[in-house]
Amino acid sequence: MEIKIFGKKDCNLCESTKKKVDFFINKWEMKDKVKIIFYDMDSVDGLTEGAMLDATEIPTTIVFKDDNEIARWVKEVPESEELKSSLT
Repeated sequence: MEIKIFGKKDCNLCESTKKKVDFFINKWEMKDKVKIIFYDMDSVDGLTEGAMLDATEIPTTIVFKDDNEIARWVKEVPESEELKSSLT
């Protein structure tokens, strides 16, 4: 599974999203099953990936399983229970 987070380095909500997702992935002992990728929307790579996945607002968090989108949060930090249910 993958969690892709689209944001900017100077965005407090984006940083909160990264920290919260990482915290819960570790807490739930899923680090070996879930890959977390942060895309900086101030970079060409981030903008390209964001355009391909229609992630134009920040932060956007998308959960993928086998290349299929399972869940998406736009302009908000995922709630822990919502995140967990999308991973199980």
